Amino acid sequence: MKSLQEVEKEVAALARRVGASLHDMPTYGVSRDFGYPHIEVKDGLYHYVVVERGEERARRSSADFDDLIYWIFRDVTHSMAFFPEDMARIRDQDCRRVAFPKQIQLMKRLGPKMGERMEQHIAEILRQAPYDDEPTKALNRMRKT
Repeated sequence: MKSLQEVEKEVAALARRVGASLHDMPTYGVSRDFGYPHIEVKDGLYHYVVVERGEERARRSSADFDDLIYWIFRDVTHSMAFFPEDMARIRDQDCRRVAFPKQIQLMKRLGPKMGERMEQHIAEILRQAPYDDEPTKALNRMRKT
């Protein structure tokens, strides 16, 4: 089990590898609130915790360090891939057609297993909600993602 300081150091190195902003990264040990995640290491588990308005909204826990890395960078690369200025918008095209491949590409920078895991996650999303290139639906979906 890695210490919180070791986790922070490794995550920072991985963030540089994908070109992530420090603003997008979680905090360690304490929450900055407002829906930003923070990391805890306790009771033999890594915890990925989201607090909003002083209330815990989500907590994922695992003894597997790779799970923690995946959770962190799934969210970080999602923000990067869906950042409007970086997306080449094509009228009447589901914005996910551009963002999902970009997110997979970013996750592959962390290693093949992270890329494969992201591909599986996105495949599941698309099974439940296939691409829809009708403009109004695509725009509404982007706002929800």
